[in-house]
Amino acid sequence: MSKDTGIKKKYSYTQNRELSWLRFNRRVLEEAADAKVPLLERLKFVSIFSTNLDEFFMVRVGSLFDIASMNPDHTDNKSGMSPEEQLDSIYRVIPGLVERKRRIYRAVCMELEKEGIKDVQYEELTPLEREYAEKFFDTEMLPILSPQIIDSRHPKPHFQSKGLYVASLVHDKNDRKSMAFVQVPEHLPQVLMLSEAGRSIRIENILLQRAPELYGKFRQEEACVFSVTRNADVSFDSEKFEDSETDFRNYVEKRLRKRATLAIVRLEIDRDVSDGFRKELMKMTGVQKHQVYTDRTPLNMKYVFEMIGGLPDGLKGKLLYRPYEPRWPEDLSRDVPMMEQIRQKDRMLFFPFDSVEPFIRLLNEAADDEDVLSVKITIYRLASSSKIVRALCRAAENGKEVIVLMELRARFDEENNIGWSKMLEEAGCKVIYGLENFKCHSKICLITSHKKGKYGYITQFGTGNYNEKTNAMYTDLSIMTANEDIGRDGTAFFRNMLTGNLDGQYKELLVAPAGIKPALMEMIDGEISKGGDGYICMKINSVTDRDIIDKLAEASRAGVDIQLIVRGICCIRAGIAGETENVTVTSIVGRYLEHARIYCFGRGGSAGLYISSADLMTRNLSRRVEIAGPVHDEDIKRQLIRILEVQLSDKAKASLMQPDGSYIRKCEGEAVALDSQQEFMDETLHDVQNAPVPQKTHNGFFGRIAAFFSKS
Repeated sequence: MSKDTGIKKKYSYTQNRELSWLRFNRRVLEEAADAKVPLLERLKFVSIFSTNLDEFFMVRVGSLFDIASMNPDHTDNKSGMSPEEQLDSIYRVIPGLVERKRRIYRAVCMELEKEGIKDVQYEELTPLEREYAEKFFDTEMLPILSPQIIDSRHPKPHFQSKGLYVASLVHDKNDRKSMAFVQVPEHLPQVLMLSEAGRSIRIENILLQRAPELYGKFRQEEACVFSVTRNADVSFDSEKFEDSETDFRNYVEKRLRKRATLAIVRLEIDRDVSDGFRKELMKMTGVQKHQVYTDRTPLNMKYVFEMIGGLPDGLKGKLLYRPYEPRWPEDLSRDVPMMEQIRQKDRMLFFPFDSVEPFIRLLNEAADDEDVLSVKITIYRLASSSKIVRALCRAAENGKEVIVLMELRARFDEENNIGWSKMLEEAGCKVIYGLENFKCHSKICLITSHKKGKYGYITQFGTGNYNEKTNAMYTDLSIMTANEDIGRDGTAFFRNMLTGNLDGQYKELLVAPAGIKPALMEMIDGEISKGGDGYICMKINSVTDRDIIDKLAEASRAGVDIQLIVRGICCIRAGIAGETENVTVTSIVGRYLEHARIYCFGRGGSAGLYISSADLMTRNLSRRVEIAGPVHDEDIKRQLIRILEVQLSDKAKASLMQPDGSYIRKCEGEAVALDSQQEFMDETLHDVQNAPVPQKTHNGFFGRIAAFFSKS
């Protein structure tokens, strides 16, 4: 094989991760264009698309900027592209996405206007509304504004990432031009509700109108709203952490302050401006032409949620998804202790369709149980108000050993986790901060008890964070088991984390960075050995690891049927003749964020099943602490296989990857199509026959005596 042929084959069934992610975000935007989605939910999807894109620039584009300056010859192993080539490709794609967003946003706004909901421009205000807006400006905004002229005595300021600013091109009496700007106050409401019917105005539009009054002798020529996006990819490289007098938490706090000063990677302007004004804006923010985007939609789409909150309930009920209340699982009794039910049989929660309350009840039982010695847990992201943290604190206050492996480097949640870590320590919990150079992304909780001279374990492992808010928004899985081998593995895991041992040996659990990838490669090899009878189905968020991709292509060439359900980035291209023709890739974007990871090897009762915190990404498999837990319970196996089958049958919210890496919706031409998430809301996976029968309570003196001795 010639060198050129070898290179061509190397990338024949792969694609660049950044371009794949942009295709995912386009699928998010397409939900906003779907007429079957309620109007206000469509507006939310526009906002989610925008937030996603903001973070993409802050993290991925920011990281590529760093790599381009430090290692310009580095090439992506899925596309062969240099950092500069990847950036060029991104900059070519983004304008089309921004324009698509504008058209969809405009169409949604036109439909909302028919319902009386309107984002009003200043010139559209009625006299009474104008009086109200001007009073708001004079009393609430003006006292805290800090307008600035940029000149020799007032140098270029620091612009906050994703802050909103009004920029003005102004003249003095001698017709000398200057740039002026003023920041839109962050602590004020983003939107001013003008009526109960739904008319509102964003406060940056009020400030834009009144800006000429702020600059005294200067005359405004033109103005616009702008925003900058900074690189937020802060390194927490432990090799640089050498101060023995400072703990890691203080180090992270100091590093976070660096995020505000990193390079600007994008400038957004809310309207067309003159070439001269545009050049001055570029000069003021230090960006190049290709980093400037004109976006005629609001530059901060987070206003959407505030606006929706200000609408009357009747209108919201009509234009939002029907509220869904997570259910108590049918195979769990409310009247039998959770610890007892788990000792009888493995239990699974499927969020957001199942409530998180059984797990919280389990933690509270452990906190109060005199036989429980310790509770150990890994934490990556927490809710702002956490029942889980309260249960852990309660356990510590009750004298249990509580060990919390808190990951302080969870991107954009660092400050929140620092705050929680202090609270946990104050309650008596022992908090550790992960391992040097390896983020701890695993989801495991271990409850250890001692009764009648014997140790017992209840282990919970899952795919999602211990976060009650996201438990109601993301699809995730949680398994609770009293399996002794898994419990002993859990004990070994926490012991290894406390001693910094990444090479620990485990019987049941697969633990990255050492254990998950080799096991996956071996299990794929097992299906390869079956040839055309082999079957692999994996539900994950992302696929980027080149070794895994090549092994899946090998399996496809051997005739193995491979079904991948991939929410976001997928660097393997499906349907490439002679390479991945037996690979099918489905992506589901719906009401809830798909977040669960399921690995399935083989069919039917003989299938090997795992759930995991790890995606098929190099960072997860080789540079993080992750856990994949086996599924032994036959009922739970059937539940997981049912989840996979329903999702593969989804035609309402599912898209199918084409050989070029693009996606088409499955539902085209079908009037009624299966929506997997709606199916899980309508029908439970759990078998009510597996629910324990509540035992009679012990009443009276002799009953209490009997209960006492039954515990002995």
